[in-house]
Amino acid sequence: MTIPCATYRLQFREGMTFERAAGIVPYLAELGVSHLYASPIFTAAPGSTHGYDVADHQELDPVLGGEEGFAVLAEALKANGIGLLLDIVPNHMAVSTANPWWRDVLKHGQESPFADHFDIDWNAPKLLLPVLGEPYGQALAEGRFELRMDEATGEPVFGYYDLSLPLSPASLSLFAGEADLSDPAVLEEAVAQANGNKDILHRIHEAQSWRLAYWRLAREALTYRRFFEISDLIGVRVEDPAVFADVHKLPLQLVEAGVVDGLRIDHIDGLADPKAYLAELRQNSGLDYVLVEKILGADEDLRPEWRCAGTTGYEVARLITALQVEPQHREAMNRGWTRFTGEDANFAGQVLAAKRRILTVNLAGELDALVRLAAAIASRDIATRDFGCDALRLAIVELAAAMPVYRTYIDGDGALDEDRAIIERAVGRVERGREVEDDRVIAFIAALLLDPTGGSDARVQFITRFQQTTGPLMAKAVEDTVFYRFNRLIALNEVGAEPDEFGLDADAFHAAMMKRAERWPHALSATATHDTKRGEDARARLAVISEMPQEWAAAVSRWHEAAEDLRETLPRGPAPTPGAEWLFYQALAGAWPADLSLQDEEGLQDLAERLVAFMTKALREAKRHTSWTDQNEPYETAVENYVRGIFAPRRRSFLREIRALIAIIEPAGIVNSLAQLVLKLMLPGVPDIYQGCELFDSSMVDPDNRRPADFELRQRLLREVREMPAAETMERWREGVPKLWLLTRLLELRRTDAELFDRGGYEAMEIVGDENMHAIAFSRVLEGRRVVIAVPRLVLRHCEPGRRSWISSAFAHTRLLLPAGRYRCLMGKTVDGGEVALSDLWQDLPVAVLKTE
Repeated sequence: MTIPCATYRLQFREGMTFERAAGIVPYLAELGVSHLYASPIFTAAPGSTHGYDVADHQELDPVLGGEEGFAVLAEALKANGIGLLLDIVPNHMAVSTANPWWRDVLKHGQESPFADHFDIDWNAPKLLLPVLGEPYGQALAEGRFELRMDEATGEPVFGYYDLSLPLSPASLSLFAGEADLSDPAVLEEAVAQANGNKDILHRIHEAQSWRLAYWRLAREALTYRRFFEISDLIGVRVEDPAVFADVHKLPLQLVEAGVVDGLRIDHIDGLADPKAYLAELRQNSGLDYVLVEKILGADEDLRPEWRCAGTTGYEVARLITALQVEPQHREAMNRGWTRFTGEDANFAGQVLAAKRRILTVNLAGELDALVRLAAAIASRDIATRDFGCDALRLAIVELAAAMPVYRTYIDGDGALDEDRAIIERAVGRVERGREVEDDRVIAFIAALLLDPTGGSDARVQFITRFQQTTGPLMAKAVEDTVFYRFNRLIALNEVGAEPDEFGLDADAFHAAMMKRAERWPHALSATATHDTKRGEDARARLAVISEMPQEWAAAVSRWHEAAEDLRETLPRGPAPTPGAEWLFYQALAGAWPADLSLQDEEGLQDLAERLVAFMTKALREAKRHTSWTDQNEPYETAVENYVRGIFAPRRRSFLREIRALIAIIEPAGIVNSLAQLVLKLMLPGVPDIYQGCELFDSSMVDPDNRRPADFELRQRLLREVREMPAAETMERWREGVPKLWLLTRLLELRRTDAELFDRGGYEAMEIVGDENMHAIAFSRVLEGRRVVIAVPRLVLRHCEPGRRSWISSAFAHTRLLLPAGRYRCLMGKTVDGGEVALSDLWQDLPVAVLKTE
């Protein structure tokens, strides 16, 4: 198995091409990573900013440089000894005529050779295309449709603004009659005549296998499986061997050529049978290093039978952040938040309500399909034929809403014990909730999922659809709704995290890491990704608020009063609401760049605009006062004005007060960041560095976290830190120098002792003394070799930025118990085994990594 030492995630597009990436490769080699971890590089929909909307799986995107550009990148990687980990998207593709498979389906319908490539309900009367900005009849009456000639193919197409849809060959006679369409002049004349007659245009439209519709119809009448609630992304049936082969043809060629060393599988939970998919991928690729994007519940383990190296690492970020949150202040944080905002602190209740709403409104079409399947199955048995559609609908809603994880993995072999436990737990919740009056209906739905007998095609389809629906339901309800409502401490509102999990003790952390070392030692360890809600260092800083909940609540109350004239009174209440203000001030505290001064007007206004974009997205995701599908312009404008008003030059004294509080939490936030970095690099797993995160990252949710990194700056600083003593780095913390210095040394340690980090065990280390609750230590051990790690936690009251390492003097009476031997510290000094004061280990930097000599 090819195990990366460390990966570096690079986001292609938005200026990052193959050729530009090739120019960065020598820097990555010097930094010390072993693999470039590339976002999707296959041809995407026109204008794509991320590449997850693949239009052609069998072509390297010309926008990025195509085959020629990729060859340059591959050569640069080879020359510098860097491998390639490639992100692929087997679950869905772009609904775009740039997608040749989709275009052929539009033209030929079910007769297309690609008709079964997509997850389309061909029993429906038409393939619904909900892309119109108004109802179909209005668009027709107002002359929005036309026939036009496609420049690329020379064929007539059905046009709506910039959308051009291919016509079925049989429908051409509706406007051309017996005319010779091979004559361009005749064809153009026929097209012109058709455009002058709305009845002909309508008949042509009705003769297609597809049907244009108002965009709002998507949520309830879509005739294909989509990615979450995005109708522009259609599900792909990789469970079909022919489809699997077509989707993976080019990635497997790159693997066979030795260019690609590993794969990251996007949204594994969207597939019909993840276990079977991974087995097929292993058989066809021979790859051992395959990672899956999978969000695990708090008590959920990745299925051991899956043929992969583990997940992409969301759970590592969750555990590290939880370790940096003060659990004793949970109730104080609750009081401050609920008193100021009037919010409900019952996280589980908010999630349940959101899941019910999302399934019945946003995913109404998916729900209807499940109800139809369940009703058809019920009608075949005299014991269940009296279960009406309303009762079945309610039972499905409640059971799906009660699921404690994203999905189960029931396949042709039936439900495993884990699946059965999940379904039974959900059934118990539903029965206790009493929303469903007849328990027999719930029992029937559960039996459809769990009963190993009666495996009809309809039952198999119900199981598949149910499992493919509960994942999007959880994601849209929790990550994209409640995470923007339950804003008590937004450091915890992270992909794969549990906002209600307020802090974690050292024992629980050690237990999780011992399990990881045993079961998934080569899974990725990530603290920032293109999907995370905020930058890793913003999150580390915001965790400090948990150590001062009363002070934070008092500060927000003062700011609320000081900004009274900036709030607007709208018919539905104030704008922004107290809840939006509480969110905003946390976002501001996390996003303030370390090197931004109050005299930098351009920098302040740039931050203001970033916060405006964040707040607009956050409010729409919350779906309370505005949303993506029902935008409340007066409310959004009022919030924008509020944010810009706070950054107005005339309010500089107000902003200075906010900056003063940020300065209080900032030192502990920096210490958290360095501790987080050490943990990620030294814990079991393969550490990933998200682009630009060699330095401090205070970004917010996408697209903010996908801004280009300044690699020239990073290359210059890398040269500087090579010879820099550790003691000097903290003086340049605003530049991110301590983080870069540590990263280079930790990566070097992983390279020089790769076997220890590949196969080494994990052992908790004991810390004794006055402040032992404010530090955590462990070691990685293999065949007598040992690397010991000791980092601080919860150090707001311990930080003194004027002193060396900021915290060392506070830990003079706290000692790490080292096993016998002699150790060399990453910073250069040597120590003997026994009791060692943390103040001695943390003299130059607020972290310690020691290796046996």
